[in-house]
Amino acid sequence: MAEDSCPSCGKPLTARAGRTGRRSVYCSAACRQKAYRERQGGGGGVGVDGLIREIGRQVEELVPQPPSVFYSGVTELSSSVARLRRVARTARDTAQESVTHVPVTEVPAVAEAPAVPEVPVDEGDFAALVESHRREIQVHCYRMTGSYDDAEDLVQETFLRAWRARDTFEGRAGARTWLYRIATNACLDFQRRTARRPKRYEPLPGMNHGGGEPPARITWLQPYPDDELPSAEEQPEAAAVSRETLELVFLAAVQHLPPRQRAVLVLRDVLGLTAVETGEALGMTVASVNSALQRARPTLRDRLPGRRADWTTAGPTEHQRTLVKRYMAAAERLDLSEVAELLSEDVTLTMPPNPFWFTGRDALLEFLSVSLDPNSPMFHGHWRHLPARANGQLAAGGYVRRPGTTVYRAQVLDVLRFDADDRIVEITSFEPHLFPAFGLPLRL
Repeated sequence: MAEDSCPSCGKPLTARAGRTGRRSVYCSAACRQKAYRERQGGGGGVGVDGLIREIGRQVEELVPQPPSVFYSGVTELSSSVARLRRVARTARDTAQESVTHVPVTEVPAVAEAPAVPEVPVDEGDFAALVESHRREIQVHCYRMTGSYDDAEDLVQETFLRAWRARDTFEGRAGARTWLYRIATNACLDFQRRTARRPKRYEPLPGMNHGGGEPPARITWLQPYPDDELPSAEEQPEAAAVSRETLELVFLAAVQHLPPRQRAVLVLRDVLGLTAVETGEALGMTVASVNSALQRARPTLRDRLPGRRADWTTAGPTEHQRTLVKRYMAAAERLDLSEVAELLSEDVTLTMPPNPFWFTGRDALLEFLSVSLDPNSPMFHGHWRHLPARANGQLAAGGYVRRPGTTVYRAQVLDVLRFDADDRIVEITSFEPHLFPAFGLPLRL
């Protein structure tokens, strides 16, 4: 095949017309997705040997000039090496047959079907197969739990269960659907063990929380890095990575659903599985699936803002990015009046898992005025910020230099939501231990 031809369909690739950097590999998104599915079906690159060969090819093709091409090549190589490292870790864990909690649910066996490629028996090839689905399975576990840390643990639990249950896989639905079944049941078992339920924030003595109703308190809620979402090549099914179903307001609303209703809603309305497929995954009848979905949808609507535009948009705009820069700069200058201009009148701030919360601009500014005033005995310190992206929203990683020190240490990750007037209407402030997951250092 010609060097400038699409490896999927053979058509010539479009000329780049003076553009720099790496050229396109496929002529269209459809061809890229087709190649992805072929690889997932057992073609080259799925096994450990194929991944090692791919890393060798990437090393041989590295060139230091021009810098943009070199950077792109190193980034691709780093991603492949990281994937191989995860494959090796999964292979090691499956080989050790680590002991985990006894599952409450069982992995449903798949009905007999015509012969198709089975799950590899070799630990390395099995690990490579499941690793190719890691990101989308982790996103699924995150939707089910609302916690980034728990999602990471549940992915590993899913892969261990899959290894033990590999004899039940006969290939009719494909490895992806099989893994979704196992992951969903792992999440349900986890939720039965933890028995988490959202509560309402309660007033703290001596603190002005504002006149609004106390928001829901979800102590386990955590942000999810945009950079770890599956790419179009890794996850062609657009429904599974729908941005709006990862926004914090949606994640918080979903946590109010009982675990099984939550699973049905995610499988049916987010992943697009049929009622039959959902029933098979959860061991439920079609009638039970439809009944659970009919109960889940109204509950979810009651927990979301009345208008869809109030909680989801097409994505951050350039103007909103400018506003976030102003937000970070104002905090660094300790300029409370500038911060006030960026906030909506009914802004809400929560700090999971901490008990602090504020509704309304005046109450929030009263709280900030104490910590941003150098003359206050409760002055927090001087700030610096780095931009980030979480849950499809703009965010800011805040670092504080305490009085008398010289180092800025990670303090808080603010995830921001804007209203229709581009005012900040919601700030969810998270603890800093997840900074590395967002590519942010722990100190400056």
